[in-house]
Amino acid sequence: MFVLTQQASIANHFLAELRDVNIQQDRMRFRRNLERVGELLAYEISKSLPYRPASVTTPLGKSDTRLLRQSPVLATILRASLPFHQGFLHFFDHADSAFIGAYRGHHIGDDDFEVEMDYITAPDLHERTLILMDPMLATGRSIEKVYHALLRFGIPAQTHIAAVIASPEGVGYLQKRMPECRLWVGAIDEKLDPHYYIVPGLGDAGDLSFGAKL
Repeated sequence: MFVLTQQASIANHFLAELRDVNIQQDRMRFRRNLERVGELLAYEISKSLPYRPASVTTPLGKSDTRLLRQSPVLATILRASLPFHQGFLHFFDHADSAFIGAYRGHHIGDDDFEVEMDYITAPDLHERTLILMDPMLATGRSIEKVYHALLRFGIPAQTHIAAVIASPEGVGYLQKRMPECRLWVGAIDEKLDPHYYIVPGLGDAGDLSFGAKL
């Protein structure tokens, strides 16, 4: 697992602004900071992808380099992930994309809830690199359900899961249930509260990006 803020960097500034209740009032800045964290995680993930040798012709000769063997597929859980997704697209600009509508549904008693999923579209995933992203990794159950739903489109060669903020419970859940996937997160927070929201977290990333929903 990779944690972006384990080492001091400009990423800490972006995470701090995402959390700040005053800066959050600037919706465009909030979205841009989600993009920035997406860009940084895309760069880190790029170091683990397969490359091929290549040669580029310059005005004065040739330069040997290494280029991606294949662009990844970027899978996004709507709607909070859209700015995060855009950050990944800034780096993987030839990537195919998958989109999934998944959200917390009806509560089961006082301490549990269903994960609803009513929309999914994806390209062929067979032997591709899949990057599945959601800004908030809380319980991990939405990610797990989406991942298994995506497998109907093919078995990826490798799968990476990216989040801006994760809970220890969500990280542990995915490491146990999906050990074949590698986790990339901006920060790991303290805990989940009784309603399964990340503490201290940052609030509802979808509402802060696009406005409150009914």
